Amino acid sequence: MPGLVRKLLIFAAVDGLILQPLAQKGQRPASAAKISYNEQHSIAPVTKDEGEGEDSSKSFEAFGIVGLLTVSKSSFLISITRRQQVAIVQGKPIFAITEVALTPLASRAEADAAITHTQKSLQRKATDNNGLEDSDTEGEEEEVSTVSDDVEDDESHPAAVGPVTGEHKRSSSVAEDVMARKGGYGRFAKKWFSKKGWTADQRRNLGMTASESDDNPPKVTTAVATDGGNDISGASTTAGSSSKDRMDKDSAASLLPKLLRTTQILFGTSRSFYFSYDYDITRSLLNRQILNPELPLHTQVDPLFFWNMKIIQPFIDAGQSSFVMPLMQGFIGQQEFEMDTEPPKPIIGLDGPDQKSSMEMTDMSPSHKIPDPVEVPATDGSSDIPKFSDIPPSKSMKPYLITLISRRSVKRAGLRYLRRGVDDEGHTANSVETEQILSDPEWKPSSKVHSFVQIRGSIPVFFSQSPFSFKPVPQVQHSTETNYQAFVKHFENVSDRYGSVQVASLVERHGPEAIVGDKYEQLMTRLNESGGIKGSPVAFEWFDFHSACRGMKFENVSLLMDALGEKLDTFGYTVEQDGIQVSRQSGVLRTNCMDCLDRTNVVQNSFGKRALELQLKTEGIDLSLQQDQTAQWFNILWADNGDAISKQYASTAALKGDFTRTRKRDYKGALTDMGLSISRFYSGIVNDYFSQAAIDFLLGNVTSVVFEDFETSMMSRDPAVSMYKMRQQAIEACQKLVVADEHEEFIGGWTLLAPHMPNTIKSMPFEESVLLLTDSGLYSCRFDWNLEKVSSFERVSLEHIINIKYGTYITSTLSASQADEQRNVGFVVTYTAGANDITRVNTRSMSSLSRPSTDLPSSTSPSTSTSTSGLASLIQGTTSATTTNKVLALKALPSRDAAAEGHESRLSEVEQVKTICAEIERMVLHGQVVEVGTERRALVEGGDIISLAEARKSTGLLEQLGHSFKKLIWA
Repeated sequence: MPGLVRKLLIFAAVDGLILQPLAQKGQRPASAAKISYNEQHSIAPVTKDEGEGEDSSKSFEAFGIVGLLTVSKSSFLISITRRQQVAIVQGKPIFAITEVALTPLASRAEADAAITHTQKSLQRKATDNNGLEDSDTEGEEEEVSTVSDDVEDDESHPAAVGPVTGEHKRSSSVAEDVMARKGGYGRFAKKWFSKKGWTADQRRNLGMTASESDDNPPKVTTAVATDGGNDISGASTTAGSSSKDRMDKDSAASLLPKLLRTTQILFGTSRSFYFSYDYDITRSLLNRQILNPELPLHTQVDPLFFWNMKIIQPFIDAGQSSFVMPLMQGFIGQQEFEMDTEPPKPIIGLDGPDQKSSMEMTDMSPSHKIPDPVEVPATDGSSDIPKFSDIPPSKSMKPYLITLISRRSVKRAGLRYLRRGVDDEGHTANSVETEQILSDPEWKPSSKVHSFVQIRGSIPVFFSQSPFSFKPVPQVQHSTETNYQAFVKHFENVSDRYGSVQVASLVERHGPEAIVGDKYEQLMTRLNESGGIKGSPVAFEWFDFHSACRGMKFENVSLLMDALGEKLDTFGYTVEQDGIQVSRQSGVLRTNCMDCLDRTNVVQNSFGKRALELQLKTEGIDLSLQQDQTAQWFNILWADNGDAISKQYASTAALKGDFTRTRKRDYKGALTDMGLSISRFYSGIVNDYFSQAAIDFLLGNVTSVVFEDFETSMMSRDPAVSMYKMRQQAIEACQKLVVADEHEEFIGGWTLLAPHMPNTIKSMPFEESVLLLTDSGLYSCRFDWNLEKVSSFERVSLEHIINIKYGTYITSTLSASQADEQRNVGFVVTYTAGANDITRVNTRSMSSLSRPSTDLPSSTSPSTSTSTSGLASLIQGTTSATTTNKVLALKALPSRDAAAEGHESRLSEVEQVKTICAEIERMVLHGQVVEVGTERRALVEGGDIISLAEARKSTGLLEQLGHSFKKLIWA
């Protein structure tokens, strides 16, 4: 990156903030870029040098810019206030973010107050910690590491040579934060346990831990600031009551404090984001590109792992590339170790000349006492065989450095149960690329650098699981053809990036997991029968991990290694020397279980160990002859990697972590896993819904409308699945299936909301249905969106339509968006049922069922209660003529979609309804004959269907309490 931006000095200016890049420590900045954030949400640089003479007491040093968070007309600068060096790669330091500050940009007063508060907080922490940066963990063993703690300057730092585990552990307990430090965190504790505060343990949210606590409780105001997120609102409240009133009316604004807390946890205290000033950590050696020093770093990184690309875009648009620093989420850890180039020779005879040497079976780790072997009498009667303890230590030790880098994809990113399977573009949930690098500790150019890449990702099938169960049954979604199209795209993406693919699926062959496992195998068989990818089949191995490793025998993973070893050997690994790629890995192992966390990490650990053995052999070193045969340092590094990825996806450390660390499994580990499973269950039903909406928003997948949707339902839909495409496909499917008469001319189709039961106006919940209009009939189709099949439909002859009424259609007043009269509109078609009007149900069998008209609730006025006839009353036959009037009630879908990219120009809800009513009226009147001199009667009229006042009266106390309870938990 030009200038190697090392620090940013941030302080208030009259119309914004001044950011000064410092080339080197202690040097005066050559120039300053004045960043003015205006009402148009654009950044304009000022060329002249400004900032001299500013009050340094109202400033703090930042190590980089994460980006700009803009929601509900409020903007916040996210800057890095604390960092921790975790590794050195190719001689370049790699940092983990440990704290961020959120500075409001609405006014100078707010920025001043926030910056001053952040500076004081950083100074207070520096004094309180006395250089010991939260190194103690209650109830956890303290681990020694030579990695420098939160860096305060730009001096060079040595490579990490100890176990890099502490950085990814909980740095302090809740008891310590709330009780032991109650003097400093009293107000935080009050907020934590108050009814209006976080009822959920947000410190575990997003799989991360907050190392500090809030000094002041958050206030719902635009003047929000963080000192690394510990205090969300230390700024002044000068925004005024008018600002507060506006925010109370805005769904996004009402959730703003929670969004800021979540943002701080995600980018700051999670310690899951990494950056480097002058090295591209987003690319493995397999796909490495030589950086062009003339171009900004952000233009050369891999966009698949560029996590802050959306929120840093304003700086890019303003031409301020020197402030743009790409962030990667995942894990980076390093460990230095030594190998003996001339290990002691195996002692033949201890176990017999034909038996394996005892040297290979004995733990020779320096941390363990080496036992003396049993002496074996010699043939001459003597017993002078040397003991192991008599073997002098070798002087031929050679140091090595192993680096583990896991990169989480920004595609289909999110949390367990809320992001499963695949999307339309072939991207899978929890997709992670893990690179294992073997190198010289000093990264000498002449030394070889070995790289081995593995990937993990969810099963590339559309499926879902409910979080409200410890063992949820997966449900396969969409048609086989839709699944196959996404399946093919996925493996095309993988093949383009890595070459050949070897799949290792670890799900169960029997039980609930087999539902998606079987689908996976079926689609793979179809893919390979059609020629595979680029003319080559995709190798598929189904290894039932739970069955093979039953009884905690996880060492049976060696069976999978035996099965795939030869194939992986053909893939090889990447080798680089003197900056030149000597060899390149030609394929990749793709591992998955259900969550791609626990079983996957055990298997990837095993294959990583195998790759390390092969790479060391090329260096002339046999790992099986080394004194340290346990390689516990290697297992700990992989266990830390598994914990980090698990926390980011499932909110807890990985299961089976005890085996990954020690290669042993006992009842203590099983009990630990049970506790982690309970914690995952809690996070899944409490924390994850809002966190998922926040992640989608920060990645730019959705707009702030997502928070409006969240306030309504306490959930948000998956923006990666194109609802526009699905709705168009549903209209086409309904047209082909339900319009039986080929002479009927198709006029148009729409997707709308319909009451749960037919012939009612309000029967909850409302369901998305398909309305078709032909030149002779109106079809209301109930569609199964998971299976992409028509479940039932009603046909109304146009000649039987009596009246169409459109207007306000409010079904709930629990949220502001639901009570908006301009956005909650619909229409009711009143008709007289006749012989040609039918309701038919798809039974997925040779016969379909028709509902007699006498079974439908009927009255002269539309019913507002739920029909009691249900589907149980269906019988075969045709409907008979009747003279009673019936209704077909439909409500417009929201025109404001949270998805960031729409596929069509959207009409407002009122415009949608008027357009549909006009089309129906046109076709009805087109077939009517009017006598001469008779005025044609208007079919469409305006009027409330359910007014706001009526909706408020019908909203019961239990319904209000239920929504309030949900909001208390989720929002």
